[in-house]
Amino acid sequence: MTSKTEADRAQEALWTPGPERVARAAVTRFQSWAHEHHGAPAVTDGDPQGSYAALHAWSVRETGTFWRALTQWYDVRFGTPSDTVLADASMPGARWFPGATVNYAEHALRPALDAARAELPAVLYVDERMETGVLSWAELSRQVASLAAALRRLGVTPGDRVSGYLPNIPQAAVALLATAAVGGVWTSCAPDFGARSVLDRFQQVEPVVLFTVDGYRYGGKEHDRTAVVAETRAGLPSLRATVHIPLLGTPAPQGALEWRDLVADDPQPAYEQVPFDHPLWVLYSSGTTGLPKAIVQSQGGILLEHLKQTGLHLDLGPDDRFFWYTSTGWMMWNFLVSGLLAGATVVLYDGSPGHPSIEAQWRVAEQTGTTVFGTSAAYVIACRKAGVHPGRDFDLSRVGCVATTGSPLPPDGFRWLHDEVAEDLWIASVSGGTDVCSCFAGGVPTLPVHIGELQAACLGTDLQAWDAQGRPVVDEVGELVVTNPMPSMPVRFWNDPDGARYRESYFEMFPGVWRHGDWITLTSRGTVVIHGRSDSTLNRQGVRMGSADIYEVVERLPEIRESLVIGIEEPDGGYWMPLFVQLAEGAELTDDLRARVNGAIRAQLSPRHVPDEIIAVPGVPHTLTGKRIEVPVKRLLQGAELDKAVNPGSVDDLDVLRFYERLGADRAAGRP
Repeated sequence: MTSKTEADRAQEALWTPGPERVARAAVTRFQSWAHEHHGAPAVTDGDPQGSYAALHAWSVRETGTFWRALTQWYDVRFGTPSDTVLADASMPGARWFPGATVNYAEHALRPALDAARAELPAVLYVDERMETGVLSWAELSRQVASLAAALRRLGVTPGDRVSGYLPNIPQAAVALLATAAVGGVWTSCAPDFGARSVLDRFQQVEPVVLFTVDGYRYGGKEHDRTAVVAETRAGLPSLRATVHIPLLGTPAPQGALEWRDLVADDPQPAYEQVPFDHPLWVLYSSGTTGLPKAIVQSQGGILLEHLKQTGLHLDLGPDDRFFWYTSTGWMMWNFLVSGLLAGATVVLYDGSPGHPSIEAQWRVAEQTGTTVFGTSAAYVIACRKAGVHPGRDFDLSRVGCVATTGSPLPPDGFRWLHDEVAEDLWIASVSGGTDVCSCFAGGVPTLPVHIGELQAACLGTDLQAWDAQGRPVVDEVGELVVTNPMPSMPVRFWNDPDGARYRESYFEMFPGVWRHGDWITLTSRGTVVIHGRSDSTLNRQGVRMGSADIYEVVERLPEIRESLVIGIEEPDGGYWMPLFVQLAEGAELTDDLRARVNGAIRAQLSPRHVPDEIIAVPGVPHTLTGKRIEVPVKRLLQGAELDKAVNPGSVDDLDVLRFYERLGADRAAGRP
């Protein structure tokens, strides 16, 4: 008997859904209904892979029909309907449902209207003390209605921005929904961001209301943020009101309103019917080359995209409890709240992912009866390295799906989840971006799971891998591109009146085609492999930060002449983030200077983005126009040869780049 090769094992599925699971999946039922009503390909009995492939091909070939079918399947309630789905398919500039009006919050709170469901949990919330609170659908709806009425009294009208400096607590979800209900535009940052990071984001959009906490609990400690709140308020002259949430029990600062007073009433819910492309929220890019991009996504676009993702791809429904470890500064928090659209109970956790021990997230799943458990690939790998046994030590019997994002889940992560959580476990590794607040590729409940691979491209998304000449490639590494519009693509960037920055961000390499900045392989069996970023975004524990933020803080120190920070995805699932510093004349890289650099980043930006190493270098390389070279240095540190990593004629000092080339070669050879 011959032993199986690694290639043979790679062809085998780690997990295959049974026939009953395939039959009851929402995507199967949707396909049968869409076949009958909209001419979609029929479900082929016994061939879920062929069925999904045919459905996906139809969804990108007949884009308008697919999205029309989705609105009918989920009974999207338009205040004013539209006869046209996609009036203009140009990218950028796609025009969806012209003339239609809609409200995201109205759809998120629909279960509150059902007498049989009104008193069931809509939100479960847990903190590090493992104390669980509950908001029923009725109570969530009441608080949203009360806060929406208060926002209207404060003069908030459609289009006004409302901001939150909040942790992952139920008040944040209520504030988002109330803002959407009045047609306002929500935007948030996590409270571990320093004042400069917050103002770099909020000053761009000029909010009229700011929701804040006095502090937060993380890692078993209380972190006071009153000084940061005061600095933030002072830096936002557009504010008409600040709302204080006393998470640590301190009194409201002068002139601030009390949260409890704004959610005390019981008015009838009122939802502003806004145009389909009316802004819902502003998310922020990492700010790699300057201020973070203020990404505007629409009420209608997010509603449709998230109905598709939560309902069809994650297979969420009223019996599910949906958890994802996230902060309010990451798009996954917005995505988590959208679990309400599927009628699921959302589980909010405010705290460290590893306090009091690395098993914290699994303890949350056990305590809340989580059915779909979302986390980061980095957490999975950390649990594996720590020797955690979640399936043995916790009751995870209700967990049917573990979803991961933030970075590619390496093969060992797939194996560990299968071995240590449950053998019959759907592993939904997903990949998307803040830019669309959704997934390009990810989970499909009817398809097998192969180690190291995402199951398929998502419905309605014409995902392709292109080479440098813009040619589609299969079974080869290429740039992730999307060749048709998605409803949740940004309607614009804030403060980008002519759209130049928007076009440069996604459409410069391949005009008219979305280029995202990931290296991917589309396999011949339809799965997707993510190889990491093809740009210089720093991604720690799923939280993205731009290098420009790091430079601004580090280079305030007089000893630092210039710096360069790189984030590298490692083959074992780790993430190495070195900071290179060119020292001022006469300065030395002492332990004291390292501590001050780390302390400045921790205090002013984010503790997640403290570098793994600080390394003194002879210089920082630039383009001929003076821009720091990051992506080529990343490739050099990953072992690439200089002439393959960069065009030598485009840099100011090749000798400086050769230093990084030698460092990369030393790392590849295991030399210190």
